[in-house]
Amino acid sequence: MKLLVISSYKDTWNSVRPEAEMLIGLKEHGIELEVMTQDDAEYVRRFEEMGVKVHPYHPKKKFSLASIKYIRRVLKEGRFDAVYGFNNKAICNTNFAAIGLPVKVLTYRGQTGNIEKWNPTGYLTHLNPRVDRIVCVAKATEVDLRPQVWGNKNKVCTVYKGHDLAWYNDTPVDLSEFGIPEGAFVMGSVANLRPRKGLPVLMEMTHQLPKDANIHLLLVGGGMDKPEVQAMIDASPMKGRIHLAGFRKDAPAIIAGCDVSILASTKREGLPKTVIEAMVYGVAPIVSDTGGSAELIEDGISGIKIAPGDVKAMAEGVMRLFNDRELCRAMGENARQRIGEHFNVAQSARDLAKVIKDTVNGAF
Repeated sequence: MKLLVISSYKDTWNSVRPEAEMLIGLKEHGIELEVMTQDDAEYVRRFEEMGVKVHPYHPKKKFSLASIKYIRRVLKEGRFDAVYGFNNKAICNTNFAAIGLPVKVLTYRGQTGNIEKWNPTGYLTHLNPRVDRIVCVAKATEVDLRPQVWGNKNKVCTVYKGHDLAWYNDTPVDLSEFGIPEGAFVMGSVANLRPRKGLPVLMEMTHQLPKDANIHLLLVGGGMDKPEVQAMIDASPMKGRIHLAGFRKDAPAIIAGCDVSILASTKREGLPKTVIEAMVYGVAPIVSDTGGSAELIEDGISGIKIAPGDVKAMAEGVMRLFNDRELCRAMGENARQRIGEHFNVAQSARDLAKVIKDTVNGAF
């Protein structure tokens, strides 16, 4: 069985690794893989070392006649059984390129929301009649999307992007770099400044914590130098204990030095990589129940789940872990174990191989 994947691997190594290694693992399940991506993507060498043929191309626009023609030619010459698009540029062009060809089309859906059957833009991508299967990153994404799909709802399914604990062996960053004193209880939050990431909720939570507690907050992500962020910091009773790291490529190593990881997102999450990275380093996570975030943890065992926007519950979760350091440590260890046992890359490759085979054979 032969599969063509069209995706961009221009992001950082750690960002693309779970997807790329899952795909490489398909070989063990009898699927021959070829990848279409940018020729200067860092992961190209890894693909080639593992015997994966790389087509040095990626669409630059959502609709491009040149891209459609190129993809169609590759599909015809390669006699692929299936093609799998991982982003909107890949998906839209592939839907047109595959018209009339005996190839199954799979698409990747990485978050909840923003697609409805009454909105015509959705028919350029996942809702296009040419799409045979939609593979979601989390069960929450699948549940969100199923009502928008016409016909067989089973065309929407879930395959988690798994990880390998061996990938994560960085030495935790010394947080004194950010002015955090030794012995402080540190809450870390890794998120770029976007409305749905819930920074105002997180900052409001700081007003709920005891003023004399040795608790510090470290914000990691792009956009943290904006005036509105500084205004929220200035208004917080924790003003002197809130620290900005900005965008950092070593974000996983930074969060590894924290006691707690907090994701305050209010909507439209997929399967947050930042939560997974905290968990593999044994850092107890507090996550809002949006998208697949809550699927990553067992509430009260390997993390704490709160309702989106629930400032009081977030503060209570922080104080629970602050007051019981043994619980905090144990929850972090359980979090690491949960990723290793339930969200591993070998499992993901196996699950994806089954989805591809079932799709090609019409068994869904």
